[in-house]
Parts: sequence; structure tokens; C-alpha cells
Amino acid sequence: MPSLKDLRNRISSVKATQKITKAMQMVAAAKLRRAQEAAEAARPYSQRMGQVLANIADAVGEGDDSPRLMTGTGKSDVHLLVVCTAERGLCGGFNSQIVRLAREHTRKLLAEGKQVKILCVGKKGFDILRRDHRDRIIDRVDLREVKSVGFGDADAIARQVIELFNKGEFDVCTLFYSEFKSVISQIPTAQQLIPASAPAKTDDAVGDDKLGGAIYEYEPDAGSILSDLIPRNIAVQIFRALLENAASEQGARMSAMDNATRNAGEMIDKLTLSYNRQRQAQITKELIEIISGAEAL
Repeated sequence: MPSLKDLRNRISSVKATQKITKAMQMVAAAKLRRAQEAAEAARPYSQRMGQVLANIADAVGEGDDSPRLMTGTGKSDVHLLVVCTAERGLCGGFNSQIVRLAREHTRKLLAEGKQVKILCVGKKGFDILRRDHRDRIIDRVDLREVKSVGFGDADAIARQVIELFNKGEFDVCTLFYSEFKSVISQIPTAQQLIPASAPAKTDDAVGDDKLGGAIYEYEPDAGSILSDLIPRNIAVQIFRALLENAASEQGARMSAMDNATRNAGEMIDKLTLSYNRQRQAQITKELIEIISGAEAL
């Protein structure tokens, strides 16, 4: 049984930890608002750009003029997985959920006899994946020094991916990230980047029916527009994924630190109860010894 001094030290230690987790929760809550606003602001642009891409792709079709980024190589033998995670921990299961989805996708591809290559964006995903897939990781993007993710960071990643595709390093590229829903809900998501898949048209999309069957003429030709638009769309999708990850990370950290603070409070209550019981038992024992000594006289 621990002594009273040990219990006092343990209580002091847990209280200090509780102060840290409470402070981290407040910091995450402050950062979450800005990150959430940025992620929500990027969604309409990303969706509308996908709709524009779909409209032009319909006009071009799958002819010889279609860019390779849209038609692909005609094979699906080599897959590149771009796994976006956080640079720091203490955010619950945020990183592990994304990595779990990437691992499941990797197992499925390997079972089909495909070759898998992994590009890690973020330290935590790299640390987890290198345990089982060290040989498949081709590079790691470090964003630890980046305080606020900008489009330039996403564009650099997109250029690296496109360069690898042009060199024939892979046939299909899939992006993994966590879509922010709420503080307690972040959904791991897999999105194919190359070949660029045009999103399904929604009711909000401006289609030919709403425009009276209008016919568009493109200047320059639609193929040239796609050649410039698809790389830009890849960068936009990666940028959106990074923003969604930033919001999801802060939401997960806020929830995790809130749970940690609550658990620390419960532990302090239990330790305090044990301390008081042991202290009372020690006082009672001392009183019994005093009374027994007095009666012996």
C-alpha cells in the first residue's frame, strides 16, 4: 500500500497533468474555429471546380486530345497512396484512423497483385506506416515548420505527384485524409486524384437542362483547357484535404484533451478518497496505540 507521501505526490502530479490538458483543450478550441472556417470556405470552390472539370470532360470525351492525367496510363498496376496526417500527436484516434484506411486499401491492392507506393504528408502517418511498409514509402513531406497551411504547400505536393506520374512511377493515385464533420466526428476519406475522376453531377450543378441545352465553344480548345485545369484541380483537392485535416486534428485534439481532463479529475477524486481513508486509518491506529498505552499504565 502506498504511503501518504506517495499519494500526495501522485495527486500533485495528476493535478499538474490536468492543468496541461485543460490548457491544450482551450488552445485547440481557439485554433479549431479558424481551421473550421478555412475548411468550410474551401469546400464550395473545390466542388464547383470539380463541376467545371466534369462539364469540360463531357465535351472532350475520351479522345486522343484528352490529357493523360484524366485518361490515365490505361493500366492500374502501380498505385501511389498520398497519406495526409498530422505532424503532432495528442489528438485521439485522428492519425490512426487515416492510417487504418490506408492500410486496408494497401492490403486490398496487394491481394490483387498490385504494386503500392506511399507518399506520407505528416510525421505521425510516416511513423506508423514505416513499421510495416518502410520499403513502400518513397518520400515524406514535412510541414512541421508551417504554422498555417497555404495553397503553396499543396501546390508543391501536387507538382511532386504529377512529376512522378509523368515519369511513369505509378498508374493510379489516391489521396487519404480526414473530412471534418464536427468536434466529435471526423470521417477518414479516400479520394482518387489520378486519373482525374469527374465528380457526379448534383442537383445544384448547372447542367444543360437548366441552361436550355446551350452549346459551349472553348478558346483555346477544351483539351488545352483541361491540360491546365486538371493539375490545378489536383492542387485544389490536396489543399482542401490539408484544410480538412487541420480542422479535424484540432477537433480531435479538443475532444481528446477534454476526455483527458475529465479522466484526470476522476483520478484525483479516487486518489483523494484513498488518501483520506488511509490518513483516517493511520490516525485511528495511533489513537488505539495511545489508549492501549494509557490503559497499560
